[in-house]
Amino acid sequence: MKGKAPQESYTIMNELVLPNDTNTLNNLMGGRLLHWMDIAAAISAQKHCNRIVVTASVDNVSFHHPIKLGDVITIEAKVTRAFNTSVEVRMDVFAENIPSGTKVKSNEAYYTFVALDQNGRTIPVPPLEPQTADEIELFEGALRRRQLRLILGGKMKPDDATELKALFFAAQKK
Repeated sequence: MKGKAPQESYTIMNELVLPNDTNTLNNLMGGRLLHWMDIAAAISAQKHCNRIVVTASVDNVSFHHPIKLGDVITIEAKVTRAFNTSVEVRMDVFAENIPSGTKVKSNEAYYTFVALDQNGRTIPVPPLEPQTADEIELFEGALRRRQLRLILGGKMKPDDATELKALFFAAQKK
């Protein structure tokens, strides 16, 4: 199977925060943002896989900056690593207040998707071929993030997480 560059999955999605998207403080509701992030990440994963994908996991999402009514949200998504039948997608979320000309990064997160065939069974995905230093760094860190997700989900024993153990043992030797 021919590999793909991360840029081939790059997706930009914009949304305007309207009154029905906000809470009583006129801040964007977290659930609405997670919904938009899921859509942007799924589009990115589908571009890489050329298949329908389903969300397998959502990593910790921290809300660093409130997003206000009237702000324009920009979600940038890109595949950071492909495993056998799944891909990890990283997202950066920006909030822009157009009248004031301010733009801040409000969130970042990793979502994992599994590719499915027409019968709903998992199917292998193309490998990812990182091109830039940043893409290589994200690619290399993806295995550690995956092992952590698997441990937290009860699908891997901590003793089997070789990449994570190497990270902690390397830190102890310094």
